[in-house]
Amino acid sequence: MHLSRRQFLGAGAVSLPAAALAGCGFAPAASPAPSSSTGGGSGTLTFTTWGTDAELAGFRDVISRFEADSGASVQLNAVPYEQMFTNIDAQLQAGEAPDLFRVPYYTFGSYAGQGQLLDLGPHLPADFADRFTPTAWAAVQNQETPFGVPHHTDTSVILYNTALLEAAGVTDVPTTPEDAWTWDELAGVAEALRASLPAAQYPLAYNWQGNGVTRWLSWLFQADGRFLAEDLLAPAIDSDAGRAAVEFTQSFFTQDWVPANGSVQSATYASDLWYAETVAMTWAGAFLLPDADATLDFEWGATYSPRQVRGGGDFGGNAVVATAGADPELAVAFLDYLTQEQSMRDFCEVSSLLPTRADLSESGVEFVARPELSEVFLGQAAQVQPEDAGQVASPNMSEIITVLQEQLEAAFVGGQSPDDTVAAMAAGIAEATAR
Repeated sequence: MHLSRRQFLGAGAVSLPAAALAGCGFAPAASPAPSSSTGGGSGTLTFTTWGTDAELAGFRDVISRFEADSGASVQLNAVPYEQMFTNIDAQLQAGEAPDLFRVPYYTFGSYAGQGQLLDLGPHLPADFADRFTPTAWAAVQNQETPFGVPHHTDTSVILYNTALLEAAGVTDVPTTPEDAWTWDELAGVAEALRASLPAAQYPLAYNWQGNGVTRWLSWLFQADGRFLAEDLLAPAIDSDAGRAAVEFTQSFFTQDWVPANGSVQSATYASDLWYAETVAMTWAGAFLLPDADATLDFEWGATYSPRQVRGGGDFGGNAVVATAGADPELAVAFLDYLTQEQSMRDFCEVSSLLPTRADLSESGVEFVARPELSEVFLGQAAQVQPEDAGQVASPNMSEIITVLQEQLEAAFVGGQSPDDTVAAMAAGIAEATAR
């Protein structure tokens, strides 16, 4: 089944679903038999996820190999993303949750903070954390305790229409993260495009629609700012960095660099504008590559997100977690298998997603679709700092997302000043973290 770009981009998810997947019903968690070996032993795990066809094929492959090697079984239940967490929440409430489920990092904290997940700390080998990058491991911590494993990540780079950039005289595109455009240089590119393009076309679009509003935080991180204090219990966004990030991104609208329907609360996704050649550049994750490669009939490339005080980007992707009632030994055996080198490499290469293992991040993976762009996404992912990912995994992130959506929309569409915007953000974050 070929996936349309709308199916890839629906619901603002980090790694996004096909519109219809096999096995839409949920099954209550089975009671696993006691484990009889260090490999996990016999028993059954239930695992609920959404996914593209490629992602589900990757999961089925690793499950098949795990079952053959361990003697255990894993019942995979694939559902549409739109139904995923409504059903998970209902099952947790009813005591019928699956043993394992997939969860975006920005949603992870709300489950870990409510005692709904298995504390993996007592069950993992002492060196287990060493297989992951510090950034990825930080994203599955709650109060310095792991409640999941970082399965993969994704981050946004700039996809550009080659002909439109060349027509504007933009031929020097950065080829390393260190040479990424500064904010001023990006503004110069946008101004050149604005002067070259007709009124109905625009220089850029940013992928902050829906829950993708967390991607706006990349600008804050590039300014070397934070939205939460180090203890994750108080706001830190009312700062020079916060005001600079709001002011610069607000200029996208005041300078006519983005279309009117390119705001945070728009129902039109940034990549749809790029597919339609309404914009010359868009920010997008690697998950988009297979569909873009199969669909687009114009020449396009990718370059790194900008730098300011430092490089920075969004930490997307998903963790896999075990629920509190799962058999610890069996669940940990599967989570270990899922994140072994070959399992992760195979999954990421076919799905166009980024590994969380340190060895794979260093040696690289090669996407099946547009393999030459793998290096760009891996290089951008390396710009994400552990302290950035740790903030996004806050237990209060769902409430903070609402604050960001409301206040950025007020700034971008309503003309609210940067000072008032960061002050309102700080007040909203303070209320969210006090709950």
